[in-house]
Amino acid sequence: MLSLAYPWVLILVLAPLLVRLGKRGGQSVEAPVLPVGHWLSDLPGVSRSGNRLPWWQLVMLVLMWVLLIIAAARPQHVGDPLQLPVSGRDLLLAVDISPSMDEQDMIIQGRGINRLQAVKRVVDDFIQRREGDRLGLLLFGTEPYIQAPLTFDLATVSTLLHESGIGMAGRATAIGDAIGLAVKRLRDRPQEQRVVILLTDGANTAGEITPDKATEIAKATGVRIYTIGIGAESMIQRGLLGSRQVNPSRDLDEQLLQQMADQTGGKYFRARSLPELELIYENIDQLEPIELEGKHYRPVTDLFVWPAALSVLLWLLLQLLKLLNSTRHEKGNHHG
Repeated sequence: MLSLAYPWVLILVLAPLLVRLGKRGGQSVEAPVLPVGHWLSDLPGVSRSGNRLPWWQLVMLVLMWVLLIIAAARPQHVGDPLQLPVSGRDLLLAVDISPSMDEQDMIIQGRGINRLQAVKRVVDDFIQRREGDRLGLLLFGTEPYIQAPLTFDLATVSTLLHESGIGMAGRATAIGDAIGLAVKRLRDRPQEQRVVILLTDGANTAGEITPDKATEIAKATGVRIYTIGIGAESMIQRGLLGSRQVNPSRDLDEQLLQQMADQTGGKYFRARSLPELELIYENIDQLEPIELEGKHYRPVTDLFVWPAALSVLLWLLLQLLKLLNSTRHEKGNHHG
């Protein structure tokens, strides 16, 4: 939709006409008319009515004036109303990338994939649905580190998750340190809703902060922790002596993950398969819905530069035509 920021400026279009009418209505003394180019024609009180502008020059001058007035009125293109998505939470994804996440006990279309591949597949969809949330990505193993700080740039968070690799953060699992770092990043945020989603397949085997202490700090800071334990409970392992059934999740400390979620007001989930993992993130979507403000705004694009630029181009064209016309007259007088 086109609109004018200062529509009242358009009244100035009539200014030259009003000035001309004012001059006609006033008292004036008839001045002598002299031929164009006479040396007396520049003196005050001498009429130049014999040097009237050609009609095309007058049209160009009027058009330039109208364009300048339109530019001064500041034309704008106002877009369709857009809703501002504003969330009441900061959400930090904490993903275990220790070597145990390389266990290929997740099945998709009859093919086995490792746990980290399953996480990337499911969490990517979850990230894209969080428009309006500020998301961050924390990867941990022996050491935790922030791969993506809290941001509204969901595409970057998704890309950095896909670029993560098994063992990048060490070979152990420091759950306490991961929670500690997550809380440190969240506690300075102004929002009251602060959420950590921690996914691991093991137990705390490293770190300077115990999970219990980290949970106490999270609770005191108002950080809610959702914990996800990933890994199948049984799989067939083939060896030289034949096949046997094993529990690939024997090291998973479910009691710890349940306790961390309960103490901070979150929830513990168990993901034994890819469908279960997908369902978990759908449940978290429902538990942590996006909060949108009811405010809208219209994107505005200024267009005043176009009539202003066209007016300048017309002025340059007029000067060029006058120069060509003057040159032609001089040649005519010379030949005469």
